[in-house]
Amino acid sequence: MVRRTVFNEDHEAFRETVRAFIEAEVVPVYDEWLAAGQAPRDFYYKLAELGIFGIRVDEEYGGAGIDSYKFEAVLYEETARAGVTFGGSGVHVLLGLPYIKLLATDEQKKRYLPKFVSGEEMWAIAMTEPGTGSDLAGMKTTAKLSEDGTHYVLNGAKTFITGGVHADRMIVCARTSAPTAEDRRYGISLFVVDTKAEGYSVGRKLDKLGLKTSDTAELAFVDVKVPVEDLLGEENKGFYYLGHNLASERWGIAYGAYAQAKAAVRFAKEYVQQRTVFGQPVAAFQNTKFELAACQAEVDAAEAVADRATEALDAGELTPAEAASAKLFCTEVAHRVIDRCLQLHGGYGFMNEYPIARLYADNRVNRIYGGTSEIMKSIIAKDMGL
Repeated sequence: MVRRTVFNEDHEAFRETVRAFIEAEVVPVYDEWLAAGQAPRDFYYKLAELGIFGIRVDEEYGGAGIDSYKFEAVLYEETARAGVTFGGSGVHVLLGLPYIKLLATDEQKKRYLPKFVSGEEMWAIAMTEPGTGSDLAGMKTTAKLSEDGTHYVLNGAKTFITGGVHADRMIVCARTSAPTAEDRRYGISLFVVDTKAEGYSVGRKLDKLGLKTSDTAELAFVDVKVPVEDLLGEENKGFYYLGHNLASERWGIAYGAYAQAKAAVRFAKEYVQQRTVFGQPVAAFQNTKFELAACQAEVDAAEAVADRATEALDAGELTPAEAASAKLFCTEVAHRVIDRCLQLHGGYGFMNEYPIARLYADNRVNRIYGGTSEIMKSIIAKDMGL
């Protein structure tokens, strides 16, 4: 195998710390989280104490000031390796932080970031609406400026909002102007909404196929007052901002999928070496060897794609088409690999007590959220000039 060069000694030291943390703080109580359908709120304070939330935040706001996604890549690998997730905390860092760093004024950063780093305020983003799916330009939620110009009045609904139950601050996408005939994407703005505001409500906590420990909810806004000081970026340019940050979001999904595929091979290899049928280990059969060898080859390819995308993202050079390509490839590889590794478990692969079963369910959404595989193909085709 080719030696990886994406990580250095600092990343490996961080890996050891995270692995020990997962073994001590997550694995012993993970079944309780699964039963509850979410990680407990106080767990996020533990992540904050570990420094997870502040890695890419400037030191003046309490962070480490490291402008790199590689530590997050390590987190993806280690949570997948252990067969666990960190609840809804991923959206806090991967989705929330890029918008603050890109769009927030100095005054806003002083208000937002210290509490972001400490875990005192958990962030999420509300884009998707009932009936719109990937068509973000079709959103109906509105934000109208008050007559005195001091606040916006927010009305509408959102769905499939990961982190929606625990969130203290929600970046809400809403229409501030009607779309134009030339550009239906025009008129969307971003707002940082206090989830304790009057008229803001969390509806159902959605019962998902997988990702059982991440809280996903429906949201409703009825005449929610949002101070003008909490407009994020410029009015009516929200769709551009969303497009700008989708590359990092899709990188995260791609890298997470690769990490899950890698973990699936590990789970299957351990299982077939221990499980005996017809008087010999399952690993002794040629079919088992060939299946795992094929899976390993696919994981190696996904690893190369994920690492290349990581380097490009850190360099500020990951294009929307490249991010779409990485997401499409890595999620499709993970789909095939995890399915084949579950098959090698036989009937036990269908039992939730085995991590491969949970991984199978958790992985399925990767080809849907952040833009479906079909949307990724459209983006790639457009970049090809087709």
